[in-house]
Amino acid sequence: MSDDSGRTVGSVARALGLLDALAEGPAGVNALARRIGVNPSSASRLLATLERGGLVERGQGGGPYRLGLHLVALADRVLARLDVRELARPQLQALVEATGETATLSVPGGEEAVTVDFVAGERSVVSMAWLGRPSVGHATAAGKVLLAFGGVEPRTLEAYTERTITDRARLARELATVRRQGWAKAEGEREPDLNALAAPILGRDGALAAILGLQGPGGRMTAERRRAVLPALLRAAGLVSRALGAEAGARRSP
Repeated sequence: MSDDSGRTVGSVARALGLLDALAEGPAGVNALARRIGVNPSSASRLLATLERGGLVERGQGGGPYRLGLHLVALADRVLARLDVRELARPQLQALVEATGETATLSVPGGEEAVTVDFVAGERSVVSMAWLGRPSVGHATAAGKVLLAFGGVEPRTLEAYTERTITDRARLARELATVRRQGWAKAEGEREPDLNALAAPILGRDGALAAILGLQGPGGRMTAERRRAVLPALLRAAGLVSRALGAEAGARRSP
């Protein structure tokens, strides 16, 4: 671990060393101190800090330290991020083949959902996406899924078009609908001529792992057209969720 100058932060490096040492098996303070080359009192302080964070643990009566269960939760999230793009790619392609619209895959990134993959629609007039583009929580379908299922609160409600939701009470009602029905829509709320649908992809723990979306020009992605393509979107999101280990029909609110 380095600071902004590139220098190693000693305490963090020693804490990481302790985790690596515990990966070999449970051990006491003295043995761990020897493994990472510090005195027992320093090792004890580091272990206490790691224990408070759930990264290491030991029995109620003390005894040797072992890796904590919080590491499993962290690993699950990392694995979900690594796996979801590969698992979702066939579904993105299938959605484009079935609907002709642009299909997108986004992952939660703090207060935003960021596009990590997409397949452009095959129609003569298509809606383009680009990698790394962040959603706007209150003004996009993917963003609304993030707000509804990811436990995120928007800081501001900026108006991008005349249709953008800028009233928090109205947004709360819409997010409640998203949670209840399991999908979100946006109608010219970020860009005047862009309509979209989005559905959550859940991981093994039932938490939001990614977001699958369909978008197209407003003149083509009408309400009737969205109703027609919605089943394909929900089916694709469900297939990826189950591939990640989510139970069939699982839906988790924050």
